[in-house]
Amino acid sequence: MQFDNSVKTLVPQNAELRPSSGNHGSFPSHDPSVRGIPSIWDYWPILVRHKWTILSVMLVTIVGGAVLSFSATPIYEAKGQIAINREGAETAGMKNSDGSGNDSADDYMVAMDTQTHVLESDVIAKLVLRKLNLDSNPAFAGKIASPAPSAADASTVDSRAIEPHREAMLVNKFHASLQVSSIPRTRILELRFASSDPNVAAKAVNSLIDTYIEQNYKTRLDATTRTADWLTQQLSELQLKVEESQEKLVRYQKEHGILGIDEKENIITSKLNELNKELTAAEADRMQKESIYRMAGSGDPELLSSLDPSSPLIKLRAQEEDLHRQIAQASVHFTPSYPKLQELNGELDAVQTDIKTEISRLSIKYKKDYLAALEHEKLLRGSLENQKTDANQLNESAIEYSLLKRDVDSNRQLYEGLLQKLKEAGVMTGLRSSNVRIVDPASTPTSPSSPNIPRNLLLSVLMGLAGGVALAFVLESRDDAVHSLEQAEMISGLPSLAIVPLETPSNRLLPASRRLPKTPAALATALQPKSEIAEAYRGLRTSILLSRMGKSAKVLMVTSPLPQEGKTTTSVNLSIALSQKGARVLLIEGDMRRASISQIFELKSNGGLSTVLANSLDVHTALQSVPGLPNLTVLPAGPVALYPSEMLASAHMRDLLASMRQEFDHIIIDTPPVLSVTDAALLSAYADSTLLVIRSGSTNKAALRRARDVLAQVDARVLGVILNAADFMDPDRYYYGDRYGGYHERASAHTASLD
Repeated sequence: MQFDNSVKTLVPQNAELRPSSGNHGSFPSHDPSVRGIPSIWDYWPILVRHKWTILSVMLVTIVGGAVLSFSATPIYEAKGQIAINREGAETAGMKNSDGSGNDSADDYMVAMDTQTHVLESDVIAKLVLRKLNLDSNPAFAGKIASPAPSAADASTVDSRAIEPHREAMLVNKFHASLQVSSIPRTRILELRFASSDPNVAAKAVNSLIDTYIEQNYKTRLDATTRTADWLTQQLSELQLKVEESQEKLVRYQKEHGILGIDEKENIITSKLNELNKELTAAEADRMQKESIYRMAGSGDPELLSSLDPSSPLIKLRAQEEDLHRQIAQASVHFTPSYPKLQELNGELDAVQTDIKTEISRLSIKYKKDYLAALEHEKLLRGSLENQKTDANQLNESAIEYSLLKRDVDSNRQLYEGLLQKLKEAGVMTGLRSSNVRIVDPASTPTSPSSPNIPRNLLLSVLMGLAGGVALAFVLESRDDAVHSLEQAEMISGLPSLAIVPLETPSNRLLPASRRLPKTPAALATALQPKSEIAEAYRGLRTSILLSRMGKSAKVLMVTSPLPQEGKTTTSVNLSIALSQKGARVLLIEGDMRRASISQIFELKSNGGLSTVLANSLDVHTALQSVPGLPNLTVLPAGPVALYPSEMLASAHMRDLLASMRQEFDHIIIDTPPVLSVTDAALLSAYADSTLLVIRSGSTNKAALRRARDVLAQVDARVLGVILNAADFMDPDRYYYGDRYGGYHERASAHTASLD
């Protein structure tokens, strides 16, 4: 087989490939802790992959919703509104007990809830049922409808009997069709009734309102009548009690000589009150004068002068202070014997003598005032005690009088109050008033309220979408296959190296006469250098050479968790890609059980790796070159060995790789799957790096984890994961996508047109 040798080298032979300073070259971080929070777009591939499931669920839900909507019986809903005013507001414009016309929030809520429950009561429902003969209306009663009542029965609506069990069923159905709700921040109640007959719906609402108003008025009228009857009976009894108590009071006044009928007109009581007031004033005066007297007894001139501003003591003290000042000034210049100084001292003595005299006079004066006030208090106290004695004597005879008088007053007040209530009850009985007002009577609806076909279809779409998405995620959770590099990184904890497409789109764009239908994917790098597969393997080559282990990764081992995952294809294409850049590459067919590389390159030889390790053939004799790829050398597997694992783990294999390191720039070893046999685990000890190949949609997560664990147990230096056979039409194509594929398709099409 001849290969096109005109492929240009991507990297010059003398170029220096420098690995990135980051971990594993330019790979994205494979640590789940630094992946960030998943966004909604991370779930988009799942939805696209299960789009037919979602659409199927939506279609079933929409069809089911449409069938139910179009087959459902149309229901008409009539609406009416009534206003519930405050009690008495319609009749007399009365205010609340606190004087305001506004109800508190609690009172408002209680009133509206009460009236709502009254409207929903069984009593009202039964009256409406009989009034409209709904028990015999098939539109309402349905299967339990009774025959239409006769004219005689229709005239006696309230007395017409309905079987108890049927009546209970009809009442429950009436409540189910009725809806009473209050409009916030208003006193308006809204009544809705649903029925398959629009006329029945409207009549039910209007009849319910009329029945409610009549029952409300009847209840108020009955209560007022009962109150008036009770008040009339109580007034008759109270009138007798008032007359009897008045007779007892007059008789007692005559027997005990009580002239005044009121305590305010009693002379003894009035005099006692006056003496009590005078004694209180005398005690206050005495305490004030006693306080002044005690302060005067201290002899303090300053205090005494403040007690009596009209006293000459203030002037004398001022003279004293002035003489002290003059003496102090004269003492500075003159001796004590100086005449002027002696004169000033004489005047000072005279003033001080006058001050003492005035203090003594004031003390005597305040003492006399105190004694006079004390005597006056004693006289008033004596008079008060005498007056108390007279008052006690009067009280002894007036106790019974007060009781009788209080009995008369209370009976009279109660009688007058009941008389007023009786008059009000009589007025209320004559008024036909109600606190309920019809705001908006119900009219016959012209269009059904349900089924709402647009809303039902929209809900069907939403429910179908939600159910389809939920089913998609359930199916996704049960899918154990690896579809993307992100999943591989998350499961294995290894970096991603490359993603290899499933098919070469450029081959599809070529004319039929120039297509290569039987071209194996393992030779795509050589036969179709502009294809997506070839570009993917060149990207893998770049990732390896630019990785942190690129310079030391001379011996590369390629393996996979399970068979049929593309490890041999990856080994061949990677070898071709490395040889195309000018490096000397040795491809060793390490899978001695299934020799696939020899079939790909159509190599025919009786010798190979098995004969070399068995010392039956020299390695240079077993090496074979590939036509068209001068830098690529292949060491076939050779005849099937009896114990391949032992041969690969032998010291001869280690020496073979050591000698080949000197002759080749890169050594690629294609090994059996990790989980099938132990060959790959044994050879990983001799390799600088290990490449783990998985197949998109085929390799399951458990196999990938197990392969990682097996390689980790033997301390294999795994460089990363390669996702093989990825479908670019799959929603999980994160790195290539339509734009990348389109680029290669356009390039191949342009090349075909040039040919």
